Amino acid sequence: MSWLWSDPLPVGTQAPDFSVSDEHGHPARLYNLRGHNVVLIFYPGDNTSVCRAQLCEFRDRWQQAKQRNTLVFGVNPGNAGSHISFREKNNLPFPLLIDAGRAIASSYQCNGLIVKRTVYLIDAKGVIRYAKRGKPSVEEVLAAAR
Repeated sequence: MSWLWSDPLPVGTQAPDFSVSDEHGHPARLYNLRGHNVVLIFYPGDNTSVCRAQLCEFRDRWQQAKQRNTLVFGVNPGNAGSHISFREKNNLPFPLLIDAGRAIASSYQCNGLIVKRTVYLIDAKGVIRYAKRGKPSVEEVLAAAR
């Protein structure tokens, strides 16, 4: 039951690398994103009210993220069709990564019965600068961008 109470990875640690595809089959590898801040939004499911609200808050502050050299990715085990529909329906300007085997969720301590709602900001060198469970404000997350 330790998964139930586990904390996110600690701020100041190197973020685990990953290599998956987004909803359109484009590859996404964390290592290749060096030079940018990266926000990973782990969320339980597409088309749920809280998940929609959380990702749409990042959509609505997309320009702020871009001004801070920050790339945003939603992450959950949903399939490509579900992600495409969810992204199009909500006009999300950022990709949704397919974590089919929950390998990313596991390496970022977000796995459980469902994916634990967790947000990370990783700096341009691959170091975790922000990690929090739940639905933190976009401003709070982006404040960690350097």
